[in-house]
Amino acid sequence: MLTGDIDAAGGIDRVAGVPGVEDPARLFKWMVDAGLDDLGELRSVQLIAGGRSNLTYRLDFDGGQLVLRRPPLGHVLPTAHDMSREYRVLTALRTSAVPVPYAIAICQDPDVTGAPFYLMKYVDGLVLRTTEDGSRITAEQARQLSELLAQMMATIHGVDIDAVGLDSFGRPSGYMARQLIRWQRQWELSKTREIPEYDDLVIRLTAGLPKSADGTLVHGDFRLDNTLVTLGEPTRIAAVVDWEMSTLGDPLADLGLTLSYWADSSDDRSWLDINVGAGITAQPGFFSRAEFAARYAELTGRDISGIGYYIAFGYFKLAVVLEGINARFQQNLTVGEGFDREGPAVPVLIARAHRALDSASAG
Repeated sequence: MLTGDIDAAGGIDRVAGVPGVEDPARLFKWMVDAGLDDLGELRSVQLIAGGRSNLTYRLDFDGGQLVLRRPPLGHVLPTAHDMSREYRVLTALRTSAVPVPYAIAICQDPDVTGAPFYLMKYVDGLVLRTTEDGSRITAEQARQLSELLAQMMATIHGVDIDAVGLDSFGRPSGYMARQLIRWQRQWELSKTREIPEYDDLVIRLTAGLPKSADGTLVHGDFRLDNTLVTLGEPTRIAAVVDWEMSTLGDPLADLGLTLSYWADSSDDRSWLDINVGAGITAQPGFFSRAEFAARYAELTGRDISGIGYYIAFGYFKLAVVLEGINARFQQNLTVGEGFDREGPAVPVLIARAHRALDSASAG
């Protein structure tokens, strides 16, 4: 039980706050009022580093841990960072074959932490993001992880959306056209400079829009470091996290984005240095981009002959996302380290999108 007064006697007011959760006592009181009273007293709040959008915190209690997720501190764009959508998809997937953290409660009152948030159970697992992280895995484990990621993407795209109650979660028809409009709007609201190659890219993406594909659940940001993994016998994906961009749409958009993150061992060093959280896949044992795409096609039976467009769209989407993060960084609204690298990555991503379209046209 959560016991004691929320004051110095109970010790809660001595729990250090962090940006985004400045008043742990207020959060604790909300939990008491909501009947979330099975882990004992709150002892610490820690930002889980690595995220570049929504903020994630570990809450340590006498009897265990929870995770709190909330929007960034500033420069929140329209339709972005909707805690209720993320909470809904986690709740819906509880009984599916997709492993997700167990969502416990959502709070829409901004007075508690400064923004809506939700709580979920803590999942023990590794986030593999950096070269240092990669040093702990063998080439065989890297290959196993590649296979697991391809299988997990196929599983996400195979979720029976009617059975889990997500039939109204999005509109698959016209998905790519709406995505193109949406990310152009986000760019206009976020841009910190003019990049002429961006305008040329939008023209090319508009001209090449694919016909609507079958609609599935899409994660929207599927990559290795948006999973929690356990290494051993067996190596497995313990949970898929960061569902803030999930909706119903074209599954090849998910594949294209994953491949735009995915680094090959043949990629130049400068790309590996700025690749947002995925340079690890250039290490020995991981599938190449082509191998990953081929395995996904084998698992799903989908035609991926037009994947070049979707890869280019993935680079475009990442460029817009990073420009938004760069805008927050310039306004001193980011929490953590490494945000100075996001701005320089944007023109590189736009250039890679153009090259992906060039290759698709040549092929």
